[in-house]
Formats: sequence, C-alpha cells, structure tokens
Amino acid sequence: MPINLSKGQKVDLTKKNPGLKNIMVGLGWDVNAFDSGADFDLDAAAFMLGSNGKCITEKEFIFYGNLEHVSGAVKHMGDNLTGEGDGDDEQIEVNLSDIPANVERVAFTVTIYEAEARRQNFGQVSNAYIRIVDVNTNSELIRYDLGEDFSIETAVVVGELYRHNGEWKFNAIGSGFQGGLAALCGHYGIEVA
Repeated sequence: MPINLSKGQKVDLTKKNPGLKNIMVGLGWDVNAFDSGADFDLDAAAFMLGSNGKCITEKEFIFYGNLEHVSGAVKHMGDNLTGEGDGDDEQIEVNLSDIPANVERVAFTVTIYEAEARRQNFGQVSNAYIRIVDVNTNSELIRYDLGEDFSIETAVVVGELYRHNGEWKFNAIGSGFQGGLAALCGHYGIEVA
C-alpha cells in the first residue's frame, strides 16, 4: 500500500525501506476536455541541488535536453509529447546511492512546453500526480496527487527528495510558478538563453 501524501507532508523513504537504492519517479497528468488548438506537451525535469538550493552546474538539470546526470544517478526516461494514455506520462529513474555527496536535494518539476504561445496553463490539467516506485520490487511506495489548486501557473514544483541524517526523505511540495521552465531554471540557478 503506497503512502498517500498531502501538500507539505514529508515522509521517510530509506528509513522505512532499508536497502532501497533504485527508485522510479513517475509523473502523470490528464488534459481537461477542451481544445486549445495545440497539443499539451508537459515536461518533467529534475534539479539536483546543492546546500544553497541551486544546481551546482547546468549538468545537474536533468530534462528532455539532458537525459542523464554524469554520475548516472538521475536518468530521464524520455519526453512524452502528448500525455495521452493511462499511467505515468514521464518517468525519471534515481539511484539513491549514486547521487553525489554535494547534492542534498533533487526537486521534481513539471512544466508546460510553449505554454504562453499555446495559451495553456495548469488550470487546464487534471489528475496530476507523482509517485515513487521501488524498482526492485515494482511496488509503489509514495503517491502525491496534486489536486486542482492551479489556475494560471505554467510550472509546478511537484516534490523533492532530500537528505536528512544520512537517510532520504520525500517532501510533497505542489507549488506553482508563472513563467514556465525559464522561471524554474532561474529559481534553481540555471541561466537560460
């Protein structure tokens, strides 16, 4: 039985699951039934953050344009351009034991590609969730359903893994941003061209 989290809730990941190393972070969503004239292309990303809450270099930003961290610890499984179908729309695999020591948190985000040009926002998206699965047992450990709290936002920090006393925990964040991926990158210290 997965633990269902609510916004702001924190839960132990490795303490409750000793030996947990390989996890899959699945993100999913549905698009509300109306036509904006363009496909909804939502993109999941991971920001690997140092003690200052920023990416150490741009290589710690894992997304459709940089699918794998040099350590191999965080790997994006590819871009889904429409979000159609059931289950996870995008997945990110994480090997907890390979995350470099200078990375204290891994933030998972979802943004809408070209949201402004396509006049799209998270108010038009429903059933968004993040879930964490133990890759070795294929069992879902944690699930956080975002609810319908967003209206004009084009980017959402869904949740984050973070180190605490040598263990990994998960925090259900669910905070929205305007300005899409560029705003998130700025927040996490990545310069956008």
